[in-house]
Amino acid sequence: MLKGDGRLGHDLDPHDRAPKDACGVFGVWAPGEEVSKLTYYGLYALQHRGQESAGIAVSEGSRILVYKDMGLVAQVFDESVLGTLRGHLAIGHCRYSTTGSSVWENAQPTLSSTDVGGLALAHNGNLINTPELAQRLAPGSTRATTDTEVLTTLLAQDRTRSVEDAAAELLPQVKGAYSLVFMDEKTLYAARDPQGIRPLVLGRLERGWVVASETAALDIVGATVVREIEPGELLTIDERGVRSRRFALAEPKGCLFEYVYLARPDTTIAGRGVQVTRVEVGRVLAREHPVEADLVIPTPESGTPAAVGYAQESGIPYGQGLVKNSYVGRTFIQPSQTIRQLGIRLKLNPLREVVEGKRLVVVDDSIVRGNTQRAIVKMLREAGAREVHVRISSPPVAWPCFYGIDFATRAELIAGSLTVEEIRASLGADSLGYISLEGLTKATTLPADRLCRACFDGSYPIPIDQDNVGKFVLETKA
Repeated sequence: MLKGDGRLGHDLDPHDRAPKDACGVFGVWAPGEEVSKLTYYGLYALQHRGQESAGIAVSEGSRILVYKDMGLVAQVFDESVLGTLRGHLAIGHCRYSTTGSSVWENAQPTLSSTDVGGLALAHNGNLINTPELAQRLAPGSTRATTDTEVLTTLLAQDRTRSVEDAAAELLPQVKGAYSLVFMDEKTLYAARDPQGIRPLVLGRLERGWVVASETAALDIVGATVVREIEPGELLTIDERGVRSRRFALAEPKGCLFEYVYLARPDTTIAGRGVQVTRVEVGRVLAREHPVEADLVIPTPESGTPAAVGYAQESGIPYGQGLVKNSYVGRTFIQPSQTIRQLGIRLKLNPLREVVEGKRLVVVDDSIVRGNTQRAIVKMLREAGAREVHVRISSPPVAWPCFYGIDFATRAELIAGSLTVEEIRASLGADSLGYISLEGLTKATTLPADRLCRACFDGSYPIPIDQDNVGKFVLETKA
């Protein structure tokens, strides 16, 4: 299986597993358009949200055809494959597994067929009552090992009513994070959980409609952003246009980590550009944790926007002190022992002429286990840096996520057991500063009570039953 190298800097060290988002979803209803190609480019724009597998489902009005495989979007699809996927509506998915193993059977979209028709579904997020839902499945209806397949089968097996009505009845009983795109042979549907934890947006094409995880995907296919799909809202899209139905009261708790790490910088959340927010976060970080230094450098590319803001606010010059090789993460070749000892240099190397003799501020977006930052500090010192001051544009990540980000466990998170001073000593940095939770929240311009901040403060907006969550919850119970 091909493992993508993620979008940002934490995968520089294969032993310092980055937080991964569940996936990206895309849907389009557009008669007369090449919907499979629109979906391909939409997924291409969302590739950062999942690199394990990719898939597209299409319908021309009478049957649903699904094509999916392991790998990146550009590896799964080519011109000849897309040419066979014809129709007037499509949904697509790029996956990082948070429930169920990373195998072909768990790639999405999932498809469930009945005597009266099919249903294909793609899901971004993570459910927390999956075992309870799985008990409702008809015996032998599926060997589901993902929350997505459970949802798909439950929706498809209730064909005494319309898909819209079945979804409106089922979704209030589903707990956790879910941004869904799904389809039958003629209609596109989209739904978002009552907390709106994971993003989902609606866009308008000249001859149709698009839904996607991020506004950047709408931009790339030439769609105009209409609005975010509301928490607790179900959309039905067909030849009559877009119909909205409320299946639950909205209790907004958008994911704060989207601003830190997950979303593309050219995406808009709640009317505010992510890049603007990240630069502002850097400014706040400079005010909260000033230091005398000669140069501000980012960990590419994860720390770049915040490093720009830190430099602007502090007046310390901004520069590039580290060079990243973006291609190493996709190699099949395991490094030899000699190369393994060099570790992070496979992907990152300092510019000695830039950093030698300098007091450096190194900005990154988060610390997971600390292996990456520890190696960076060591490299910069070996390259002649006089001082290394680490600044992090998120608060300490001390709690796991159960809503669609595959964090390490609390025991594996360095901030789960060490104080900031202990982490600084572990990294070997001259100083370490994290932005405050209040400072990060203020930079988003959203009130704290409209954000999920559980990975930072341990306050989960949807209560968690520890016995019924986990990546392999359906596999271990099988």
